[in-house]
Amino acid sequence: MAELVFFSGTMDCGKSTLALQMDHNHRARGRSGVRFSRNDRAGESRISSRLGLEKDAVEVGDGTDFWEEVMRRRTQGQRVDYLICDEAQFYSPEQVEQLAKVVDEIDVDVFAFGITADFRTRLFPGSQRLIELADRVQVLQVEALCWCGRRATHNARTVDGVMVTEGAQVVVGDVDMALETTASAGAGSTPVVGYETLCRRHYMRRVTAHGANLMAEQDQLLPFEVDACLWRGAGGPGTGQGAP
Repeated sequence: MAELVFFSGTMDCGKSTLALQMDHNHRARGRSGVRFSRNDRAGESRISSRLGLEKDAVEVGDGTDFWEEVMRRRTQGQRVDYLICDEAQFYSPEQVEQLAKVVDEIDVDVFAFGITADFRTRLFPGSQRLIELADRVQVLQVEALCWCGRRATHNARTVDGVMVTEGAQVVVGDVDMALETTASAGAGSTPVVGYETLCRRHYMRRVTAHGANLMAEQDQLLPFEVDACLWRGAGGPGTGQGAP
C-alpha cells in the first residue's frame, strides 16, 4: 500500500541528499516518479545537496495542486508511482492534504522531506500538517552538529553572524553563509542572512559560532560552559587552585 512519509530534521542533516538517493533507488527498480521542491538553495526547479548532488525538479508555487499535477500526467499516459517532495516545510497545509489524497485515492507513494521548526522554534504550517497526516514521521539519523560539537536541534537565523529571533518566517539562506558573512562584511555593506544549526543550550543563549570565536579571540571564557576542560582551565575543581 502507498504511504505518505515525512522525513524531518534540522538544516544540514542530509534531507536533500536522502531525497535524491531515494529517487535514484526507485528509478533503478523501474518505478517512475516526479521530483518537487520549493525555495531550494540552488534556485528554482532544483533539488540540491550540500554534497554536490543536484537534479531538476518541478517548482512548487502557491497555486500548485498536487492532485492535478499527478492526474494531468496520468491522463497523458505517464506513469507516476511516487513523488519526491523536498523543502516540504514551505508547502501549504492544503497542499499537504492534496498529497495525502494522492496516496489514499490513487496509491502513489509520497516521500516528503523538510525542516520541522523555523528559526523561532515554531512549526512550519506545512510540517505541522505533515506530522498530523503522515503514515510515518522519520527523524533523520545523520545528526547535524552545533559549533560546540553537541547534537544540533535548532535552526538559528543570523544576520551578519548575529542570531535574530524576529522577522518573516521564510527568508532563503544557507548554513554556509553563517560561517563567512561577518568576516567578509565591511562597513555599510548589505546585511547578509544566513542560518546555523545550534544545540538547545546555545540557541537559548543566542551564541553562534561567530560569537563564540569573538569570545575566544578576546580570551573570554563562555560563562555558561561546564565542559571539564574549560572548568579546569578556569581554576575549577581538580586543578588544585580551589573553587572559582
